[in-house]
Amino acid sequence: MFHHVTVLKEESVEGLHIKPDGVYVDCTMGGAGHSSLIASKLGPNGLLIALDQDDVALANAQTVLAPYLDRVKIVKSNFRDLEQVLMNEPRALRDGKPQVDGILFDLGVSSPQLDDGERGFSYHQDAELDMRMDRTTELTAKTIVNEWAPERIAKILFEYGEEKFSRRIAGVIAEARTKGPIETTGELVELIKEGIPAAARRTGGHPAKRSFQALRIAVNDELGAFEEALEQSVRCLAPEGRVAVITFHSLEDRICKQFFVKNVEKCTCPPAFPMCVCDKSGDLKLVTRKPIIPSENELEVNQRARSAKLRIAEKL
Repeated sequence: MFHHVTVLKEESVEGLHIKPDGVYVDCTMGGAGHSSLIASKLGPNGLLIALDQDDVALANAQTVLAPYLDRVKIVKSNFRDLEQVLMNEPRALRDGKPQVDGILFDLGVSSPQLDDGERGFSYHQDAELDMRMDRTTELTAKTIVNEWAPERIAKILFEYGEEKFSRRIAGVIAEARTKGPIETTGELVELIKEGIPAAARRTGGHPAKRSFQALRIAVNDELGAFEEALEQSVRCLAPEGRVAVITFHSLEDRICKQFFVKNVEKCTCPPAFPMCVCDKSGDLKLVTRKPIIPSENELEVNQRARSAKLRIAEKL
């Protein structure tokens, strides 16, 4: 069963300002926690398009969203194809182009994916090195660990995992694979530990956490997909439509923050001017100046929420 604790659910859905007859997109359906709350606020003329690339999540959603299937369309897709998905849905189009009222991103790996040992996302359970969110794609963590050059492995561990011992870990991996392929998460955890000095292993949580995060991001091209989808989301929002983004680590949050800043209105006229004449207005306005973070109550229920940040912007 696909149990899922949805992070910042009330805050993110409230931030979208759901209109009963509006059209909304949940780009990261997962356990359908956000989707079911959005759908519950829609009337019979509203529409929620819920995307996911994980077959287990898609099957589970048929049950969770069963009361709302008259106003929910479940689509198997990576959110980097957001615009194309919307082009195929007549109710999401206005004047021949996508114009929806709200778009939600809840990034990262879902709790069920972490908890399913067979998927290879968890450093706590021994399993085949996989880490694919969409299991029909080719690239796996096993391929990266066994076939990519050590320099390339070190680069992703450093950039995506902010792992300061990335070169040492990559060196240990390269040495180990000369004796035979690295097949499981358990083997990889031991190699990562070997690459981190003993003193450093005693602080900062599980020693494999950063490397596993980096490999997962690389396998699923998560940051590239997110950047592409953010660009599309601005084009696909109707005026006054909102985009809400929940991130779980600094790389995603930085991408979101910088994207919002880049697209926010940037009038350069002197404050004394009665109206704007510079014509440098952007596409968005910030709804949240600072990110919204989980409450103490939510953290008590779900420790995985502790790094979550919610940012919301509105289309001008």
